[in-house]
Amino acid sequence: MFGAALTLVSWRKKQVLRRIRLAPVQVSTVLTARVVVTVGVAILQAVIFLGIGALPVFGLKLTGTWALAIPVFLLGILAFFAIGMLVGAFCKTEEAATGAANIVVLPMAFLSGTFFPIDQAPPWMQTISKVFPLRHMNDGIMDFLVRGRDASALVTPCLVLAAFILVVGAIAAKVFQWEDS
Repeated sequence: MFGAALTLVSWRKKQVLRRIRLAPVQVSTVLTARVVVTVGVAILQAVIFLGIGALPVFGLKLTGTWALAIPVFLLGILAFFAIGMLVGAFCKTEEAATGAANIVVLPMAFLSGTFFPIDQAPPWMQTISKVFPLRHMNDGIMDFLVRGRDASALVTPCLVLAAFILVVGAIAAKVFQWEDS
């Protein structure tokens, strides 16, 4: 999320977006390249994290249906990318984008069950947490890494994350500006 937001703001400030718009390259090509970089970095981070976790000192062992977590993980990356694009569309400076991204990330992290089990939170907090994509990503990944669920558990988190990507992505596209106004 931070990478998408900061890159968009930086490119707009340095007029890279203006040059891209004038260049004989499709906007979709540039956006696709940025998404591929984001997904690639996230996958590399996950591989490193899992590799370190699998060291004998930590003893991580992936069992059961862990591979079913991959689609949820990939949709989660795209959901955070969409949020980053939305934040980057509104912010004028890198500092503002960093602050705005933190305003989104911190409550989402605490209200999504990342740091403590959300099922132990008050009911109103559990309801609010369902707005955040991280809640659905956490639940979906936990279904396969911890609960050993089958492929039918993919439906809800994948649909919610895909809908989130479409809605937030559409809003980001609507408010997107090529140049600072």
